[in-house]
Amino acid sequence: MATDYDAPRKTDDDLNEDSLEELKARRVDKSAGSVDEDETEAAEGFELPGADLSNEELSVRVLPRQADEFTCMSCFLVHHRSQLAGEKNGQLICKECAA
Repeated sequence: MATDYDAPRKTDDDLNEDSLEELKARRVDKSAGSVDEDETEAAEGFELPGADLSNEELSVRVLPRQADEFTCMSCFLVHHRSQLAGEKNGQLICKECAA
């Protein structure tokens, strides 16, 4: 919620002047302001698995694996050489998978 720091602040005397009825009314007003969201409209924005994305283009630049990187043969993620835990059966394994 945004705060207006230039607005005059209430003093302790002003806070004590708020009646209990006013405070209860404010609480009821806040709960009445909730918005009912249509689930059908909300679901239309989601992409489903297997959706046809053949007309979509990548918006990020994909770089090939660099000389100081390796592909973990357990999780198949590309990591920096500093994350190399070792080899198992001749395959490179990262520290997370080795733990």
